[in-house]
Amino acid sequence: MKIIICGAGQVGWQIARHLSGERNDVTIIDNNAELIRRATDALDVQGVAGFASHPDVLDSAGARDADLIIAATHSDEVNMVTCQVAHSVFQVSRKIARLRSTAYLDAIYSDLYRTDHLPIDVVISPEREVAKAALQRLSAPSTFDVETFLDGRISLLGIVLEDDCPALNTPLRQLNEIFSSLRAIVAGVRRGGRLFAPDPGDQLFAGDQIYVFSHRDDVARTLEIFGKPPQKQERVAIIGAGNVGLAVARTLEAQPERIRAKLIERDRSRAEFAADHLERTIVLHGDGLSAELLEEAAVPSADAVLAVTDDDKTNILASVRAKQAGAGMAIALINDPTLVPLMGALDIDAYINPRATTVSTILRHIRHGRVRDIYSIGDAEAEVMEAQVLSTSPMSGRAIRDIEFPEGVLIGAVQKGDRVIKPSSDTRIEEGDIVLIFALTKDVPEVERLLQVSIDFF
Repeated sequence: MKIIICGAGQVGWQIARHLSGERNDVTIIDNNAELIRRATDALDVQGVAGFASHPDVLDSAGARDADLIIAATHSDEVNMVTCQVAHSVFQVSRKIARLRSTAYLDAIYSDLYRTDHLPIDVVISPEREVAKAALQRLSAPSTFDVETFLDGRISLLGIVLEDDCPALNTPLRQLNEIFSSLRAIVAGVRRGGRLFAPDPGDQLFAGDQIYVFSHRDDVARTLEIFGKPPQKQERVAIIGAGNVGLAVARTLEAQPERIRAKLIERDRSRAEFAADHLERTIVLHGDGLSAELLEEAAVPSADAVLAVTDDDKTNILASVRAKQAGAGMAIALINDPTLVPLMGALDIDAYINPRATTVSTILRHIRHGRVRDIYSIGDAEAEVMEAQVLSTSPMSGRAIRDIEFPEGVLIGAVQKGDRVIKPSSDTRIEEGDIVLIFALTKDVPEVERLLQVSIDFF
């Protein structure tokens, strides 16, 4: 497929990395020639320096025969105009735009994105995706990562194992026998900075970061087995009243369980705006790094603190100060992936990577229709794919033990009709089954071959 990506920033880079690795013809456009040079040096892509919304630049990038254009520059307006030009001048059949401003995302204006108005097929909102990720972290406070699949019936839980974890130093095969009724599977282990899919004979050790697929009814028991007893989130403090912070506060207000939330914002006009648009949330104007203001916001007794300003360093420092003050847990929004290794050393419980959430969402919309969902793990280290098995798939009609999966691939759940089952080596995969697969990035092409699914646009 011929794909044009507009914007060579973090999101554009990662999308290009994924799609070029799957042998697609990828061209990146950016008005920063240095970013284009870095992309073409490091990735198997072509580059064009210029403004993505200019017809001559799109023409140079090969828009006349492009199958897809992804507009992911930092400007909403450039992304919108780019899609319009791609449609009107070059008849590009599929167009995806990243839009940040809530003014463009209000449901009452959704009619704007029609072919005869503004021809955008898919609108991606990073802020909404990040707010969703933040709420998922709050729903499972003892995890560092969480995502749901199979219509919410399976959760992927990222758990850091402590010294008191009951499951340490025990082969996974034996754990499966001890907790035979537990519908949970350890799909990935990060140890010493390396992520891998474990074998049944592998053991878990203190300090490991593990990814576990768990049935939603067994999440609490799964967390307890891995040393993470359930925690209630009744008092939440949010630092930063931007689009993400405001979206989180609104959602918390709408939840049936009563959650007391306080929102801290440094900019007075933004704080006033937030106060006008929230009902039960207490909005405080001031610096989220101020010890006095944190005290006033009752951060020392908060169950969770969510630092979601637009500055990584502020989020990190606010999270550290909140934990030192006594907050139960701290979650930080981190754009720069090089800062992630600091999280553990600084006692920050979880982080949200906007790039990873946006990349996952875009990939979800451009895979073939049989791939229902995709989630990117870590710094594009692995993917979780939810896909339906076709009759032509080499997997169809075979037991899992007989399928030639690479070492970095593991099936975490299988949906047969209305039933979701925990797979074993004897489980037979049939046409129409929906499988949940953990795969290291290098093994994704082989998984797609086994699924008989390739990039397609619909």
